[in-house]
Amino acid sequence: MNYCEFVASLDENSDNPNKHYHDNEYGFEIESDNALFGRLILEINQAGLSWTTILKKQDNFYKAYDEFDVEIVANYGQEDIERLLQDKGIIRNKLKVNAAVYNANRILELQKEYGSFKLWLESNGKISKDEWVSLFKKNFKFVGGEIVNEFLMSIGFLEGAHYPECDIYKKHIDCKPKWL
Repeated sequence: MNYCEFVASLDENSDNPNKHYHDNEYGFEIESDNALFGRLILEINQAGLSWTTILKKQDNFYKAYDEFDVEIVANYGQEDIERLLQDKGIIRNKLKVNAAVYNANRILELQKEYGSFKLWLESNGKISKDEWVSLFKKNFKFVGGEIVNEFLMSIGFLEGAHYPECDIYKKHIDCKPKWL
């Protein structure tokens, strides 16, 4: 099987979660606003760390952030923030935790205006990476160029998740969202 270079270099007997992520999640469309929010949380928490670290903690993040339920996280109070900052199973960074709560509230506002977070993304059509970064910086916290790029590539909004030679590329292209 042909893979993107990074996945091809992984030891087959490794517990590295990147192969599963590459084959089944990376670059594929996500329908649910909660799942989109969850991916944004993971991408934000990856800043300064390896993606492997985040993937290994993915289940912990899911549990800690109430299954990435946007409405629940938007209503987190100081007690919830303190709980997260004490949770050894996730990244305990106050800026990242506060960004998750702020971003959840912002997504609720976008849902009211557009019907869903996903529809907000779609409403912006095919714009450049720089335009996406600017748009995200206007709407969310703790989002820079690399975070926005990886988030959008990981959910199929930007090209580049897989090399054309990779066997997953065809599967990825077959699942490409209609707005690309």
